[in-house]
Amino acid sequence: MGARWLGRDALGGHGLQQPLVADVDGETFAAATAGARRYGFHGTLKAPIALKPECDEAAFVAAATAFALTRAPVTIPAITLDRLGAFLALVPAASVPALDSLAADLVVAMDRFRTPPSETEITRRRRAGLTPRQDALLVAYGYPYVLEEFRFHMTLTDALDAEIADPVQRGAERFFAPVLGRAVLVDALAHFVEPEPGANFVLRRFIPLGTAAAARP
Repeated sequence: MGARWLGRDALGGHGLQQPLVADVDGETFAAATAGARRYGFHGTLKAPIALKPECDEAAFVAAATAFALTRAPVTIPAITLDRLGAFLALVPAASVPALDSLAADLVVAMDRFRTPPSETEITRRRRAGLTPRQDALLVAYGYPYVLEEFRFHMTLTDALDAEIADPVQRGAERFFAPVLGRAVLVDALAHFVEPEPGANFVLRRFIPLGTAAAARP
């Protein structure tokens, strides 16, 4: 459902027909979801990183798999639609401490694979007006919205212009009505890759969490 909203299947890599949104023409809607479409429908637990030159993808996947085996699946009791700044996202209807803990522990456990951000990237992030704590997290982990600053979300749009924000939100409310208020089971990590700078992100594999992995043949 999320892939269709964005207009691309990150697993298969092919485009999908986006739904019609009342009072927003198709070209405008496609442009308003272009960035989210490049990343693919997902809920971020650890922000994208560039691997250190001495680390390869196989070692990264092995470490992520070992981590996943130690963690139980997490249930989000209900999801809702919300505006995060100027963009729309699906978010938990209430705090889910187990999900926050999963994300925090994953960030820390996999940090050894991360190439530190360039000064250009740090400067760009700081233009967002970070708090002192967010700036400290940026320096420590390469991203300011981790640990206690983390908020799980599944992005549905880019930053929306004021004239289309309301109709796009109404369209999202209608489109996602079948799942709003329902529980979501997080039973695997999704490993995305960017084949080359600027390319669409591709879903490489699912890495099952602990009891989910044990239950699979």
